[in-house]
Order: sequence, then C-alpha cells, then structure tokens
Amino acid sequence: MNRNHLFRRREIEARIADGDIIIISEGRVLLLNGWLDKHPGGRLAVLHMVGRDATDEINVYHSTNTLRLMNKYRIGRIDQPWVNFTPPIRGGIFRPIASDDSSSEDEDSQSDTNSLDYSSATSIEDEVKGAMGPINPRRSSAKKPCPCPPSPDSTAVFHSSSSTKAINHTKPSTGTPIATVSSHQHTTKSYTASIVQKEIDDDLRDYPSLDPFTQQSITLKYQKLHQTVKDEGFYDCRYSEYGKEFLRYSLFFALFITTLRAEWYITSAAFLGLFWHQIMFTAHDAGHMGITHNFVADTLIGMFVADFCCGLSIGWWKSSHNVHHLVTNQPEHDPDIQNVPVFATSPSFFRSLRSSYYDFTFVWDKAADIAVQYQHYTYYPIMGIARFNLYLLSWLHLLSPRSTNLGAASWTRPTEILFMLCYWFIFGYLLLWRTIPTWTLRVIFVLVSHIITMPLHVQITLSHFAMSTADLGDAESFPQKQLRTTMDVSCPPWLDFIHGGLQFQAVHHLFPRVPRHNLRRLQVLVRQFCQETGIEYKILGFVDGNKEVLGRLGEVAGQVEMLVKCQKYMAATGESGLH
Repeated sequence: MNRNHLFRRREIEARIADGDIIIISEGRVLLLNGWLDKHPGGRLAVLHMVGRDATDEINVYHSTNTLRLMNKYRIGRIDQPWVNFTPPIRGGIFRPIASDDSSSEDEDSQSDTNSLDYSSATSIEDEVKGAMGPINPRRSSAKKPCPCPPSPDSTAVFHSSSSTKAINHTKPSTGTPIATVSSHQHTTKSYTASIVQKEIDDDLRDYPSLDPFTQQSITLKYQKLHQTVKDEGFYDCRYSEYGKEFLRYSLFFALFITTLRAEWYITSAAFLGLFWHQIMFTAHDAGHMGITHNFVADTLIGMFVADFCCGLSIGWWKSSHNVHHLVTNQPEHDPDIQNVPVFATSPSFFRSLRSSYYDFTFVWDKAADIAVQYQHYTYYPIMGIARFNLYLLSWLHLLSPRSTNLGAASWTRPTEILFMLCYWFIFGYLLLWRTIPTWTLRVIFVLVSHIITMPLHVQITLSHFAMSTADLGDAESFPQKQLRTTMDVSCPPWLDFIHGGLQFQAVHHLFPRVPRHNLRRLQVLVRQFCQETGIEYKILGFVDGNKEVLGRLGEVAGQVEMLVKCQKYMAATGESGLH
C-alpha cells in the first residue's frame, strides 16, 4: 500500500471493524497488528488507543529511538484534525463496508455517534423511564416514607455501560430540569446513574469546554510545553541523585543485617520494611524507563529491585500501570481503582462493572454492600497489609498468558520468574525459616516488615482516590484528562525522599519518563501551563490530601448506606420489584 495514501475516516472505521489495530499519530495512520503482541508495555496500552489520535500519548511514553521505528508501521495519512473514535475495548462500535455501501464521507461522519458523543438515538425521557422502571402513581398514605433521597441532579442522563458517553458535552444547562422523578421510584440503577451524571456535570462546569477549538488549543500548548521539557534537559537523569539514594538504601539494609545478627528481630523487620519502602521508588523510575531511557537496562534495574529485592513483579506493575496512565480513574478500565468489594471510589461500581483489564465483572454483592459502608474506617488497616495482595497479583500475572512477550521483550518473563524464586528462597527459606527461631517471631517479623511499607501504599492511592472518576468522552485532550484525575501533594524539598517523587503525580502523569529528581523543577512549568489553559492544578498537603481521600471514601460509603436502606424499603413495599 502507498504509505502516503490519504485515508478517509470511513476507510479507517471499516478496517478497525475488520480487526485491524489502527492508531493515528502526527497525522500518520499506523497499522500495529504485528506489533500488538510485541509491545513491551502490554497489549492493552495499544488497544486503548485504537481509532484515536494518540500523538501525545505516544510521544511522552517513548524515547526518540522508538519514535523513529514507528514509521515502518505507517500505511498512510489523514487530514487533520482527527475526531477520535471510541476504541473497541471501551465499547466503540465500528461498521464494515458492505459491498453495496455507497455512503459519502460526509454521511459517514454525521452518523458516527460513538466518536462525537454530542447526541443520542435514545431520548432522555426514554432513558429516565428505562432506568426508573414502571411508576405506580397509587400510593397508600399509611406506608412509611421511603429512605431513598432525591436524585443529586434531576436532569439525569443515564449511563448504562462504558460505551455510553455523556450526551451533552457542552457546559451543562442551568434551566428547568428535563425530568423530575419522585424519590419513591429510585432503583439502584437510577440513583447510581444520577450520581454519576452529577459528577460529569460538575466536571463539565469546572474544566475547560470540550469543544474542538478549546481542546486543540490545550493540546498545542501541551506539545509546546513538551518541547520545552526536551530542550531544557528535563529528561536528563541526574545520576548523582541515585548515588545519594544508593547510600540511603545501603544504610537501611546494613541496619537490617546488623540488628538481625544481634537477634533484635522486630527492629530488624522495621529496617527491612524501610529498605523495601525506599528502594521501590527506583523500581517505579525504572518501570517508566526514567533512569537510563534504555529498555533493557531499565528493565533489568526494575527486575532487580522489584522482583529480586522485593518479591514483586515489575512486569505486572508495568502491565497495569501503563493502562492506569492511559485511562486514569475510569472505573471500567483503570485497574488501580478496581478494588471491589474492599473499596469503591465511584458509584459506577454499584452497577457491577466489567473490567477491561481483568476481563471479568466486579459483581456488586452483599459483601460489597457491607465492606464499602465502612471503607473510610478500613482504609489505613488495609493499606498496612496491601503488600500481600501485590504478591498475589504478581504471581497471577507471571503465570498467566498476559505476561508472555514476543520479540525483543521475550526474555522478561523467565527472568522475572527466576528473580522472584530467588526472593522467596532468600526471604522465605533463609531468613524466615532458617534464621528466625520461633513461629511467633516469624509472624511478627512478617507483619512488622510489611506494615512499615504502608506509607508507600497510601502515597500511591492518595493522588487518585479523591479525584474525579467521570468519563467525559473521547473529545477530552490528554493533558486535561490527566490533570482532572490526578492530584499533587505539597511537601518541603527535604522530605522528597520520603515521598519518592510520587508527590508529583500530576506532573508525572503529564511527563511519565521524566526522572523523578527533575519533577520539582518541572512543577513550575506545569503550574504555568495550567494557568494559561484554565485547567485546575490540584495540590494539597499530605494531611489535607488524606482528609480528601477519607472524605471521598466516606461519601461513597454514605451512598451505599442510602442504597441499602432504599432497597430494604422497596423490598418491603414491593414497589420496585427489587429482590
């Protein structure tokens, strides 16, 4: 095929319908069928970009050498600007070209509702009726009042799946409500939908408009900022800072060994936990190729730190974390917030969402009803033992087909398994079994060493659990999406070593390969960018950030409590048919 072929939008849609993996980058049409299983960052990172202009995502996630290689996958070009399709993995619907298809490009564009998200074939009135179920106008005055509250926003536009986007992508109207429904008719579906829609409306009000001109302006300013980041050397790693890191890691490890030999087992466990806590920041850097910017070198560093020293799979982390960066805080797609039945940070989970990452449904059941009501109380205790869950996820990943890489990354899976086995031989056999004398001390040693790492898990969740989970559709630009769903944490420079760069999550999400020791300087430019574009740059102190997270968890817990009361009422009266 002619690599300069000018593709019509309808052609690309039809090829995606036939199963082709097509992504747009800098006006080029890239066919990635042969690259999908070789992509070191995992298949899902590619699949979430199908049919989209992924120029910004591709440029900030890949080195200059990798970007050059992408030209060999070019099969043509498009007229810009490009209007994004919704990728198939997110529920996008693509039409093949029938043999008698004579529709024009204009007609095709007008009929493409899954990419523009400005209209819906179903009226709002029908949506409301479908969500509410049959309304019984006859009520007995003797019945006790329904505990269900009115909808948070009576102008409800309901979303029944990940493929259903916000119908109105302009600023929300403040006029008369389209439909007002008595609280007595609220089912789980309708109440959930109204809460989700309210969050969408709030974001549409508080962030720049999603009209093409505004979003394109934000994109161009972001691309100009990225060029400044490259020109001013923000991608240059300051290895002297890692020299300081190495001294700190060595100190904690030496104290662990010294106290262990002195048989101060609990003290030794605390120093081992501090060693794990600190060294995992380097694994995060390596996973983003933010140290040497070389895939092999950074991957080996990540494996040594994560797999060998900590017993956690860097491959699992990269697989989930790359997706997290691309679809941040989207309940159906971001594995970092898919924690049902333990936690729910969005009412969307009330609808038993199917995860595109795990490929199974997080069923909202009685266990979730109970656990989530108390999640703002269980948050810290669970963070204290969260490391045990990471062990499980690591092995599940390595033993699944998902961890199999082809091409240049084919060596990673067996190397990880070897390193992980070494960790368990050293930690499980040599340390716990051979060195620590009693079962009581062994249990205490394990608990202390793992609970000490709790601040790391709190830090990981702090920047996202309190932020928006609303899906504003495919018109939203990459930088606005990242800043809308991510929060930074303020701290003095002398405390940076405790946070390990994770306090600059908003900056990091905009430029994930920038070495963490440069993020504080880059924060200044990001603040300026936010002022120029009108996008809120949210930053709170560590204490206030924790309050924000607990507040969000408490808010969702309250919604669950209300739903449970509502369901009990409706089950008792028989009005809605629930249960």
